[in-house]
Amino acid sequence: MREVRDIAQALPAGEIEALCDELVALRERGGRLFILGVGGSAANASHAVNDFRKLCGIEAYAPTDNVSELSARTNDEGWPSVFVEWLRISRIGSRDAILVLSVGGGNLERNVSPNIVSAVKAAKANEARVLGIVGRDGGYAKQAGDVVVVIPTAAEQRVTPHAEAFQAVVWHCLVSHPKLQRSATKW
Repeated sequence: MREVRDIAQALPAGEIEALCDELVALRERGGRLFILGVGGSAANASHAVNDFRKLCGIEAYAPTDNVSELSARTNDEGWPSVFVEWLRISRIGSRDAILVLSVGGGNLERNVSPNIVSAVKAAKANEARVLGIVGRDGGYAKQAGDVVVVIPTAAEQRVTPHAEAFQAVVWHCLVSHPKLQRSATKW
């Protein structure tokens, strides 16, 4: 619990506010939000899609929600291209944004989340905004992204659970932000 407290106190409030402003601008320009994550972050992406759509009125999607397409693309084209091909078919463009939820943010040299790296490159090539909530040092997502919140590291051996847990804290702060929230929660 001390680690949770320490991370919460060290969250970059200014970057979270900047992320909120990006999402408000996305909604105002009628853009779509593509939320990308693998493993536990994929589950977070699915949950976040619901919240951004229901509470904020943002058209949002997670490619991992369609397991048939995801597994077919993985089987036929390979894991590194699953997100970039999904974004290509979705015709990602300059009004849109991706939101990367990732523990490491992608790193080609270490062969970690090459699908995230490819998606970030594709988003940039199509003039879409690159947003993120990531752990560690943020990896490629932080390096190339426009507004990427890095969850502070409190204990190296617990980076994954902390990063994935605080992804939820940050996106819930966003969907509850007075600038962004349009519909009240029931409870």
